[in-house]
Amino acid sequence: MLHNKSFVKKTKSGKITKNVREHYLRDDIYCGVTICKVCDSSAARLSGSASSPILVLDTNVVLNQIDLLENPAIDDVVVLSIVLQEVRNRNLGVYNRIRALCSNSARKFFVFSNEHHKDTFVQDMAGESKNDRNDRAIRVAAQWYKSHLGGAAHVLLITNDRENKRKATEEGIPAETIEAYVKSLDRRDLLDLLVRPASEDVNMEEVEDLRPSKRKVIYAEHKPLSEITSGLHQGIYHQGKLRVNRYNPFEAYVGSESIGDEIIIYGRGNMNRAFDGDIVAVELLPQDQWHEENSLSLADEEDEEEGVHLVPGSADDAPRTTNLVQSAAGPPRPSGQVVGIIKRNWHSYCGSLEPMPMPAGDGGVAHALFVSKDRRIPKIRIQTRQLGNLLSKRIVVTVDSWDCLSRYPSGHYVRTIGEIGDRDTESEVVLIENDIDARPFSSQVLACLPPLPWSVSSEDLANPIRQDLRHLLVFSVDPPGCKDIDDALHCAALSNGNFEVGVHIADVTNFVHPSTPLDDEAAQRGTSVYLVERRIDMLPKPLTEDICSLRADVERLAFSVIWEMTPEAEIISTRYTKSIIKSCAALSYIEAQARMDDSRLADPLTTDLRNMNTLAKIMRHRRIERGALTLASAEVKFQIDTETHDPLDIGMYQIREANQMVEEFMLAANVAVAEKILKHYPLCSLLRRHPTPTKEMLEPLLRTAASVGLDLDISTSKALADSLDRAVGEDPYFNKLIRILATRCMTQAVYFCSGDLTLPEYHHYGLAAPLYTHFTSPIRRYADVIVHRLLSASLGIYKLPAIFQDRPQLTSIADNLNYRHRNAQMASRASVELHTLIYFRKRPTDTEARIVKIRSNGFIVFVPKFGIEGPVYLTERSEKGGGEWFVDEQQQKIKRMDGSISYGVLQKVNIHMEVVEPQPNRPKLQLNLV
Repeated sequence: MLHNKSFVKKTKSGKITKNVREHYLRDDIYCGVTICKVCDSSAARLSGSASSPILVLDTNVVLNQIDLLENPAIDDVVVLSIVLQEVRNRNLGVYNRIRALCSNSARKFFVFSNEHHKDTFVQDMAGESKNDRNDRAIRVAAQWYKSHLGGAAHVLLITNDRENKRKATEEGIPAETIEAYVKSLDRRDLLDLLVRPASEDVNMEEVEDLRPSKRKVIYAEHKPLSEITSGLHQGIYHQGKLRVNRYNPFEAYVGSESIGDEIIIYGRGNMNRAFDGDIVAVELLPQDQWHEENSLSLADEEDEEEGVHLVPGSADDAPRTTNLVQSAAGPPRPSGQVVGIIKRNWHSYCGSLEPMPMPAGDGGVAHALFVSKDRRIPKIRIQTRQLGNLLSKRIVVTVDSWDCLSRYPSGHYVRTIGEIGDRDTESEVVLIENDIDARPFSSQVLACLPPLPWSVSSEDLANPIRQDLRHLLVFSVDPPGCKDIDDALHCAALSNGNFEVGVHIADVTNFVHPSTPLDDEAAQRGTSVYLVERRIDMLPKPLTEDICSLRADVERLAFSVIWEMTPEAEIISTRYTKSIIKSCAALSYIEAQARMDDSRLADPLTTDLRNMNTLAKIMRHRRIERGALTLASAEVKFQIDTETHDPLDIGMYQIREANQMVEEFMLAANVAVAEKILKHYPLCSLLRRHPTPTKEMLEPLLRTAASVGLDLDISTSKALADSLDRAVGEDPYFNKLIRILATRCMTQAVYFCSGDLTLPEYHHYGLAAPLYTHFTSPIRRYADVIVHRLLSASLGIYKLPAIFQDRPQLTSIADNLNYRHRNAQMASRASVELHTLIYFRKRPTDTEARIVKIRSNGFIVFVPKFGIEGPVYLTERSEKGGGEWFVDEQQQKIKRMDGSISYGVLQKVNIHMEVVEPQPNRPKLQLNLV
């Protein structure tokens, strides 16, 4: 049956055009209920038993109650196509979650195409809003289910819309609110999952007395979006992402392109209910209220309740500092206040409930405060009927609203993770907080894998696209214990005196085909995640550790980049080929280094290693001469007990020549592949860029360097690299510390689609390379999988998948890869912090540290031996006898007013490290001056 839908549209030139679309209606769309006598029930998902009604959900229930819907107690659910469409338009995150429920074979969720069924399609009515039309369509579908199933099953419309519920009742459709339905299940724990309307918010201080007259305004009202938009255009407001200081939750920054600097947001009142990661509109404060860098302090756990009582500008609206005097040196930094939220970054948070006495009586609703593990997140008010069970647990809570009359945001309980302090529980918290998907791979994903045991077949050997390189002396060099080996090397001396050097990368795309469940899962995960005690794979283990892993003494499929190089590392030619290799050795960095250093060894493998290392040193020197930066990071290495998984030892990760050798050839392969794919596909190549840091970003580094007598030239990456090379002192660790500080001033390297930017914007600042991409780790990075497909197509091996014609989709993929890559980094750091706590809990330690940042009430130190950073307080909390302190920002010093003690940036100090718990369930590593 054909139905024409017409609508009017305004063109860019202002003309009004009428569009007519054909809309096909069918009579063969089934209801999805197993007991139905009319429909084909072979693909039915809903049981429709008399004891369990079939639920038809309206849009707002899906949008607001997704945590409840994900609970297994909610089943036999009809999700209408019109509801799905509306959810997709309004919240993509919720849409993805409801789609996942509908595709989960273990759940009874059924998508019914009501917009294409001849009996449930509704035509537009004159004067009817789109929202009213959608509500009517939902009621028509519920009515159809009721009459279609007759008395065989009970159909219930679930809606929190009073008007929709009233009309449904008048039309003879059974309808309930979600809360009424949950109460009928007699599952008190499910009531905790309910999101309550913002109008039901109550102030925790007023739980005993809820009279409206008692409530007072705590925060300023947010400006309406129309006023914000106008203010942004006029330059009154400034837009940016709010980032809260990890050492002080009362201090945040908003990077503003409109003023070319960061705006400091100081105090909870000025933050005005904004969360870390929110996109906000900021109004600058009068200049006499701007803060100097040195006036910003470190906040301790005892400050937790400060700065939340009054509207911005109050005397209480900041954490306290004690006995401090600041100098007036240094210009004040732009400071502002949040006037509106443009885009919320609310998600699920992990933590525990603030300890409180159990209320009298049994099982009533208790009001509790949730304390996130992340100090940047304010406390969240929740209601719970299971207080006794939750006080000793790590739980997940979601924010629902934050009223300007409420000191804290309101949220609801989602689920319990486990016992507080249990290592597995705390590791799970790390994954949830960083949105890492650690679920087992689904049966659909695993079905895409070739059967085991797998080996190179005769068809592979006979394939003309693949070159047989099994005769080459190929080897891999990786961290000790590495099982997911995705790169190998060879270096063969040629008769003309040159070298043939090859980088061989696991041919993952031979097994991961476009648009399969395996490919979709890898694209969503984006990257493997490396925690201290475990690895969360992007691809299933049969691929990562067996089929694709370039292990020793087995034949494997590879994608190879092969150069002919002179002894001076000049490239004569480059070729790319699919290949078959057989690695002769899987070496660790330590083993490879030991071979190169042992003068007694002269076997072919050691000779190739030495030749390759010689070439790598030349390449590295040439790259640095071009302006590549040699930066440093505080990578920590743990020795883990194989049985208990507890840390036995901790220290800085050591970089050897063998590491640098492998890195040099991986960089060269990535550059070569970037040039090849961009030449063939200038509009749809996936590349990686590193934007040049602004002068403002490098300002902290310049200030620190100047305070110790260093003059750093930041005019180009080459100038900065040369300056860093000259930054040496008597302290052997001095140069590395300067490089670590430089690393922290850099922008983030990101993936992008070549068609989205101009050629100068492709530049990679850190590598001083005009073009760069990721090709060498397809087992652990999805970006490399995309690049392998581009390279295959550029060589005429395979046709380029259709998705490469869809630039917006490619941009979306790049954005997800950047998000996943960043989250993986944050999860790795959080895992290090967790195991650091576990290690030092039983091992209080005295050690040496270096001061890296001066603040008004103390400084932040870096501990070289352990790769740890943290605050040290110079207040009455840490200094016997107190005394006033003076901050000299120009000299980066903090000294006592009587001149008896002073501390400067990069100075050595002796500290005592121990784990303390100033707030219940929130242990931290405390650093005190010895």
